[in-house]
Amino acid sequence: MTPADTDREPFRVPRISFGTWQLDDDAAARCVAGALRDGYRMVDTAMRYHNEYGVGRGVRESGVPREEITVVTKLRAGDQGALQTTRAFHASLRNLGLDRIDLYLIHWPVPRLDKYIESYREMIDLRRQGLVKALGVSNFPLAHLDRLADAVGEYPVINQFEMHPGWPQAELVEGCRERGVIPQGWGPLGRGQLDAGRALLEDPVLRQVAEDHRTTPASVCLAWMAGRRVSCVAKSSHPDRWRANLAAVGMTLSDEEIARIDAVPQFRCGKNPLIDEEY
Repeated sequence: MTPADTDREPFRVPRISFGTWQLDDDAAARCVAGALRDGYRMVDTAMRYHNEYGVGRGVRESGVPREEITVVTKLRAGDQGALQTTRAFHASLRNLGLDRIDLYLIHWPVPRLDKYIESYREMIDLRRQGLVKALGVSNFPLAHLDRLADAVGEYPVINQFEMHPGWPQAELVEGCRERGVIPQGWGPLGRGQLDAGRALLEDPVLRQVAEDHRTTPASVCLAWMAGRRVSCVAKSSHPDRWRANLAAVGMTLSDEEIARIDAVPQFRCGKNPLIDEEY
């Protein structure tokens, strides 16, 4: 099974998407509306974030034409499986208050449940009905991507997974590209941690590169993602910061700077999708 086996329309993502993890409904509405006015065109939420209502409100209140906005939400683990997937999708659609979802993702593979294939089949049916434009996954290792594609006859358009300096996921990024799957990184700032004693944004390499460019370590992280040609999902509830994030993906780092950042000590700040945990 190869990417050419499908007749899907090309799907494109911006270099940066506005994330809403840990924002409540009121904050999501305010931030999404403001971020869209400031130039963001992709908004990321999930059923398990409990803020789809606020995200939808922000989309409507932004004043940006709906056709210019890509709204992303995700199927949580507890809603995977035959029939339940469709119910969960319609619940998200009602929460958002929109007539369609642009991109619908399976949030985690959760191997213990082994329901992501039947869930994706239902998602394909939702796409046929015109309720969702494109389908994807989140946190899927390559083996699960291949198993899914072998079962349903197509690869997802996107795989969203943890990626930041210190967790570059080069093999996963390249493997996605070889399969025609768009890689997109969440947690590009490392969620503030590196190890028990330091935060990622305090890493001396990032601080030195930031000083050389007269910017911040956070902006360097986002520029590094752009230099790796990987779209990222970044969240901020502060207008000045989300504007800085939007500008950062336009900053150019040298190959030498990218190589130095690649060597930052490795760590994972999120859960391991191969470990049998609840999500």
